[in-house]
Amino acid sequence: MTLVSKDILKAAEILSRDELVAIPTETVYGLAANIYSDSAIKKIFELKKRPFFNPLIVHIHSMEQVMELAVDFPEKAQLLAKAFWPGSLTLILKKQAAVPDLITAGSNTVGIRMPHHDLTLKLLKSLPFPVAAPSANPFTHISPTTAQHVKNYFDGALEMVLDGGDCKNGIESTIVGFENKEAVVYRLGSISIEDIRAVVGNVTLKNNKDKAPNAPGMLEKHYAPQTKTYLVENIASFIAQHPHQKIGLLLHIKESKELEVAKTIYLTETGDLKEAASKLYSAMHDLDKLDLDLIVAQRLPDTGLGKSINDRLERATK
Repeated sequence: MTLVSKDILKAAEILSRDELVAIPTETVYGLAANIYSDSAIKKIFELKKRPFFNPLIVHIHSMEQVMELAVDFPEKAQLLAKAFWPGSLTLILKKQAAVPDLITAGSNTVGIRMPHHDLTLKLLKSLPFPVAAPSANPFTHISPTTAQHVKNYFDGALEMVLDGGDCKNGIESTIVGFENKEAVVYRLGSISIEDIRAVVGNVTLKNNKDKAPNAPGMLEKHYAPQTKTYLVENIASFIAQHPHQKIGLLLHIKESKELEVAKTIYLTETGDLKEAASKLYSAMHDLDKLDLDLIVAQRLPDTGLGKSINDRLERATK
């Protein structure tokens, strides 16, 4: 049985002997391991069934740790860190030689993030090493936003989940790298591309790459329920074309008339995109348990966090 506990000392003890602990962040729960232990990092890939070509993100607790991991901290990266750390921003920087290639999938860059979660920051401060922590789910499955989601995935195969409650942001960090000194968003996430642009000016979006991805979350299929999922503009029209199907809906706009479906979950009823993001994965988990024929999600406005949510839903439908 996997232990679910708030005991930071226990979590630190497990990590110090090169085992894995699921940790809470403000985005999703991560599967943490000592970045300097090849055996521990391999356990992440094995437990998740994650391909080794997909790099991991390193989690830190202070700005000073950046230069332990990176050879350069460009001005625009510093501006973004000052604006959004601790928080849902991952920076892709040129790595120090000491950062294992296993973490970076052989790349000369490393993803670094300072999570915005008090329990995990206390844990990180207690450790003599940073941790790598991809989402605590099997590869391509729905990311976990509660300790119970993690336990459901890995009960008995994982020693401990550090229970930090529900993740408040609900989708992964935004990943930003730099090409020719310009910011590039490799993964849309909990910080909108508009917010990134407000800090550093011009931003390019390059968030799809199935081979040798620059960052996690770039693969075409990801974040997917076991139930066949569709992302559509017109919910009523789609349902009319699929009679006699047991359908679950993910909506963000109240339909003018009641739809004849098995289950409806509103990500938001007020157009609040932060609320929609925070509820997305939890709603997907709930619908995926109902033995439905189809999950049908309503496309959100393609601006701000709506763009990030649509990105997750598009990858869930592949």
